[in-house]
Amino acid sequence: MTIGPGRIALVGLLGLASAMGIGRFAFTPMLPLMQAAGQLSLPQASALAGANYLGYLAGALACTVWTPAPLRAARTGLAAVALLTLGMALTTLYPLWLALRFGAGVASAYVLVGVSAWAVPALAAAGHARRAGLVFAGVGTGIALAGLGGLGAGIAGWAPAPTWALLGAVAAAVALGVHLALPQLAGDAARAAASGRGLGPDGWRLVVCYGAFGFGYIIPATFLPALARQQVADPALFGWVWPAFGAAAALSTLLAARWAGRLAPRRLWALGQGVMALGLALAAGWPTLAGLLACAVCVGGTFMVMTMAAMQEARRSAGERAPRLMAAMTAAFAAGQLAGPFSVGLFGSDPARALALAQWAAAALLAGGAIILWPDLTRSPA
Repeated sequence: MTIGPGRIALVGLLGLASAMGIGRFAFTPMLPLMQAAGQLSLPQASALAGANYLGYLAGALACTVWTPAPLRAARTGLAAVALLTLGMALTTLYPLWLALRFGAGVASAYVLVGVSAWAVPALAAAGHARRAGLVFAGVGTGIALAGLGGLGAGIAGWAPAPTWALLGAVAAAVALGVHLALPQLAGDAARAAASGRGLGPDGWRLVVCYGAFGFGYIIPATFLPALARQQVADPALFGWVWPAFGAAAALSTLLAARWAGRLAPRRLWALGQGVMALGLALAAGWPTLAGLLACAVCVGGTFMVMTMAAMQEARRSAGERAPRLMAAMTAAFAAGQLAGPFSVGLFGSDPARALALAQWAAAALLAGGAIILWPDLTRSPA
């Protein structure tokens, strides 16, 4: 069955919105509700976030070793995201929450790899490669909508359980819609089988650079809100931080696909990595509200552009092996994301100095990755 490029882009957007906005990042706007209800201490909240990071890494590694058929990975992962999110509403047992958030991380990795491995080449084959911007706008869209849901629940005084149930119901609706819209395509299993070959030297370069991206991105994503809170007295302002961050991420992929379409994906990725490095350097060297806002713009405006460009580059450079390369890159990103917050403690006991040094280190890694990515543009983008 052949489906049109508009439908491909819409299905990809909805899939990534659910998997990443709910499966990966819904805990961020849910955390204030759970703390207000007395359900979580700060160490417990950190462990829940870490469980999701570990699950994302485990899922990406599993996709690397046992490369799934892309559409099967997307459908199964979305169903799991819905069930695991609904599970958060049905229990208050902390060990079960850890297991549920770990599972949601695994499922989200499967969806990202599956949607990317299916939608990017399908759009390119249809002559609509620029519509990949709409697909990857799904991540920011999901983050923004989940953030608005958390904000609305906080204003309305909802308890955490019905809010988790609402998010789970939305995820279930998306999973059902995607399942109905995506019957098995004939080439799906063949592409999965063909993806079992080695990555090659260039593939490993992409893996390393994507891991540096994960390390650099997670440090401001983890610590910028806390730093900004020290600069702004009114806590009500922070309710809009996560929706605004998601909206910027969604718009950035659409704008990049429209105005940077003539750039090779690898070069677009390199530019984004350089801009993110600049943002971290600004936050480290100029830790005022203006510097932190500049960092937020640099990070929020590039992290999904880089994800989109990286998946396009994997498809361009690896061909039939792209699903396995995408999975390996996602695993490297997850490993860097997991290591980032813990690295701050390696730079001493003074929190401000340690965070500044960690930001400088992350900026250096991002800049190094940009330098590695920039050359060797031997083929034009599809």
